[in-house]
Amino acid sequence: MWEQVGMFIVVGFLAQLIDGALGMAYGVSSNTFLLSLGIPPVISSSSVHIAEIFTTGVSGLSHFKFGNIDKKLFSKLILPGVIGGILGSYILTQIPGSIIKPFIAIYLAIMGVMILGKLISKKQYREVKKGLGLLAIIGGFFDAIGGGGWGPIVTSTLVANGNHPRFTIGSVNASEFFVTLAEAITFITLLGIVRWPIVLGLIVGGVVAAPFAAFLCKKLPPKLLMLITGSVVVFLSVRTMALAWL
Repeated sequence: MWEQVGMFIVVGFLAQLIDGALGMAYGVSSNTFLLSLGIPPVISSSSVHIAEIFTTGVSGLSHFKFGNIDKKLFSKLILPGVIGGILGSYILTQIPGSIIKPFIAIYLAIMGVMILGKLISKKQYREVKKGLGLLAIIGGFFDAIGGGGWGPIVTSTLVANGNHPRFTIGSVNASEFFVTLAEAITFITLLGIVRWPIVLGLIVGGVVAAPFAAFLCKKLPPKLLMLITGSVVVFLSVRTMALAWL
């Protein structure tokens, strides 16, 4: 497996570039690749989350540097996100995550369509204040279960409900560090299994890409961010449903 480290670096770079700029898809894209290589879901998810400790740390610092953070939103997401992540990590070691994935995909597809609908709306961005704790718990839970989902669920829901894309993406990315750390610790404690070639490749690629992604998040127009975010969410959701039901 060590001979594949270069490939894992490329995967980590591309996944973090997408995630840091759009606020989602690191876990989804990384896990899709790893699962295609025949790596078991639990090993894949645990490897990705261990690597994400480093990539989300650099990504969060980069978003702080470029002023992409809403500090109130950031602080409100951390604790419930950690709780949801720990619960999801534990359950993944007990039951197959594939059972739940189709239902996540349906939800995400709806959120993606709502985001795209905002492109033709003239309503001003507004701060979402209600239900943040529950949203973060759900996001952390499904992130651990599906090997990725914090960004797609939390970012897409907040943007679909009117939050400014730039500050939502920055805040969700920064808070993801704490959620990922909790999930990784839970996986290591319960499984004690780490595939270091995978982890190392994802870390190197992701850390290199994180500052570039945060810069893109700052520079891209909000409407373009919404277009790309909504399109990515719908595409990944439809793909997940197709793989689950066909």
